[in-house]
Amino acid sequence: MFERLVRQEFRDWLLPGAIVLLLVALHLAGPQATLALRYERGAIEAGEVWRLATAHLVHHDWPHLGWNLVGVALVWFLFAREFTLLDWLVVLVASTVAIDTGFLLFEPQLDWYVGFSGVLHGCMAAGLVAWLKSGRDTLTVVVAALFAAKLAWEHAVGPLPFTAATLSLPVIHEAHTYGALGGGLAALWLLRRRPMARAPL
Repeated sequence: MFERLVRQEFRDWLLPGAIVLLLVALHLAGPQATLALRYERGAIEAGEVWRLATAHLVHHDWPHLGWNLVGVALVWFLFAREFTLLDWLVVLVASTVAIDTGFLLFEPQLDWYVGFSGVLHGCMAAGLVAWLKSGRDTLTVVVAALFAAKLAWEHAVGPLPFTAATLSLPVIHEAHTYGALGGGLAALWLLRRRPMARAPL
């Protein structure tokens, strides 16, 4: 795990760099662009299906965007070398599809949604699956347990205090769960031929 962290190269950051540029550019396009691109159940049912993809690329305000930019940097710092560029695109698509499917099937009361955090949780879950398959050391198990505890906390209590205090919109924690499920399942499929590491004795 640590070898992969120190062996990162410039090319490992091309995809996250492109994501950051896209997220910032769309936010700079202004509130009207956000309204046209966000998830809106009624608009999607009326045929504006592009919102299923673009909703995850626009943000409510700068603090909301800032948290997600930090998340992009953290996820790729930890997991950049666990997958190829094509694999990461599969994880991103799977996470997006899982969130949208969850919203449409199980969250009929959700009128609108914006933000990349659900997709980030999918990427985090995918990275942790890769770590657990390649080496179940103590640090990996602890990080995976903390990630699961965060999702459980959000369902039982609500958003983490330090994020809730800086955001001016409600945290849709269901997006995090659906994204994690999508990313985790995508990783299991991508890594199906990677041998499972033995747990240390």
